Amino acid sequence: MGKAKKTRKFAEVKRMINPKDMRLKQNQKKAQDKEEEKTKQLVKHVERESSAMFFKYNTALGPPYHVIVDTNFINFSLQNKLELVQAMMDCLYAKCTPCITDCVMAELEKLGPKYRIALRVARDPRFERLPCSHKGTYADDCIVQRIMQHKCYIVATCDRDLKRRIRKVPGVPIMFIVNHKYAIERLPDAYGAPKQVMHGK
Repeated sequence: MGKAKKTRKFAEVKRMINPKDMRLKQNQKKAQDKEEEKTKQLVKHVERESSAMFFKYNTALGPPYHVIVDTNFINFSLQNKLELVQAMMDCLYAKCTPCITDCVMAELEKLGPKYRIALRVARDPRFERLPCSHKGTYADDCIVQRIMQHKCYIVATCDRDLKRRIRKVPGVPIMFIVNHKYAIERLPDAYGAPKQVMHGK
């Protein structure tokens, strides 16, 4: 008896799609579009440098200083028995106008009767009121957004997270409380400013 012919099974044969096939072109186009979308997402909006900035110095800053006051700064000032306007003038040796945003006022109102003295201080007629146009009452975001738009403010805060965020914005000094008095950070040749230590000399 002769050998039976082995027939090649259909499934064993590897079938290749023609490289000029239209289906392949469609897949390649989809993959290309996906890559383009990814690169678009990677490119973020780069902020333009403010015209008030001259090297690292902010030329928009000058007396009378406008100081944006944070919620906790008012509370800590009361704890340290500091009169806000007078203590600011003692720190900066110039006329100061404390500014308070609608968000900070809303936060103080939310804190209730425990902080009624802080609220009374915030309602002082010497304080300049800054209206807010955004939704919500989260003051930190509002302050950061405001100082990025206008470089003419000093921010008075004792909040560590807010300080960290403000330090990323060039040319905006920070006022804080140390040793029962106000000190200023990042204001050129300012009283109370931490002195830079020169290494290697």
